[in-house]
Amino acid sequence: MSEFVIEGGVKLQGEMIASGNKNAAVALLPCTLLADEPVTLHNVPRIRDVMTLLQLMQMLGATVEWIGENSVRVNAESVNSCTLDPAICREIRASILLAGPMLARCGSIELPPPGGDVIGRRRVDTHFLALRELGAQITVDRNFILKATQLIGADIMLDEASVTATENALMAASMAKGTTTLRNAASEPHVQDLCNLLTRMGVTIEGIGSNTLTIHGCERLHSAEYTIGADYIEVASFIALGAICGGGRGLWIRKANPQHHRMTKITMTKLGIAFDVHGDDIFVPGLQTLAVEHEIDGYMPTVKDSIWPGYPADAMSPLIVAATQTRGSVLIHEHLYESRLFFVDKLIGMGAQIVLCDPHRCVVHGVSRLRGESIQSPDIRAGLALVLAALVAEGKSVIGNVQQIDRGYENFESKLRGLGAQIERR
Repeated sequence: MSEFVIEGGVKLQGEMIASGNKNAAVALLPCTLLADEPVTLHNVPRIRDVMTLLQLMQMLGATVEWIGENSVRVNAESVNSCTLDPAICREIRASILLAGPMLARCGSIELPPPGGDVIGRRRVDTHFLALRELGAQITVDRNFILKATQLIGADIMLDEASVTATENALMAASMAKGTTTLRNAASEPHVQDLCNLLTRMGVTIEGIGSNTLTIHGCERLHSAEYTIGADYIEVASFIALGAICGGGRGLWIRKANPQHHRMTKITMTKLGIAFDVHGDDIFVPGLQTLAVEHEIDGYMPTVKDSIWPGYPADAMSPLIVAATQTRGSVLIHEHLYESRLFFVDKLIGMGAQIVLCDPHRCVVHGVSRLRGESIQSPDIRAGLALVLAALVAEGKSVIGNVQQIDRGYENFESKLRGLGAQIERR
């Protein structure tokens, strides 16, 4: 297993280019299976989750061709299988996103339980409830077996605004007979990317960006070309990095899609973090002195995640690290995943002043002097947060299990070295 060796305390400055949205890529790639003509995607991040998903798609009979550094063409004309390798499915959560397109395209799929990060229970009921509304028959043995003679449009109320369930329902409904109305739908940027790709493939979708989507099904979807937007989780993470480690020249994040960071600014302002928007770029001034901004009545502020357009759960971990470098106390409330906050014990071991109140809440008091440690990355987002902590800490840190970070962040250590970080992989 790979590990990062990091020398902390170095001021970082310069510029980096935001990668394509990981969560968009793992939804748009399965979407290409709906067409019997080639579909080309640009700005696809070359990360482990993408490569694993493409491997699964090839097992189903799709042809995959990289036609550029971050451009991939998928031809699903010869898709002829509905069986997946359980061991590979256990590597990523996104394997479940093959359910909707394979039901629509081939009428069946046998789907082993998905894997992914260990951040608490991640239910799949919403996916299957939506697909049943469209006419799928689902049986559960060791695997999930989905079959449908004909998908029929329906008026569906999701029992939670699940991103991946919304995406699965969208893809299945795109080839269902008639019209589907999807209520309580997620509306994150990657869901909007999926809607926009489906539109280019011939599907008419109303309400893109809202929580009510109307999908007019098509008998056949055609070829299309689409460019994935910036990864707003990566951008938010580098904003936090620039605020706590930035040198005098500051940090430029190019091609950052700043329109997705209005809530980022509102939330990070509570910690005194500042950044500016310049066209499609974001500039994070260096040498920031951070202090908690109390509520109007003087109370300790609460920083919490929420569904879009709220502050994203996946960007909460680096914000906790930023809070350790902010003067004052703040309550962090991560309500979506009951095990995500457990990584804070590693920050406490580095010297952070954090009280874990329960699985969803912790109080962070700063400023803490962090010291280098040898620690293991438990998941994608916590792994990145631990790297941020190591970069601001005194002395050397060794972070193991960094293949978790590779699942979600493209050329991560190269981007950090480009900003002046002393980080090596071994």
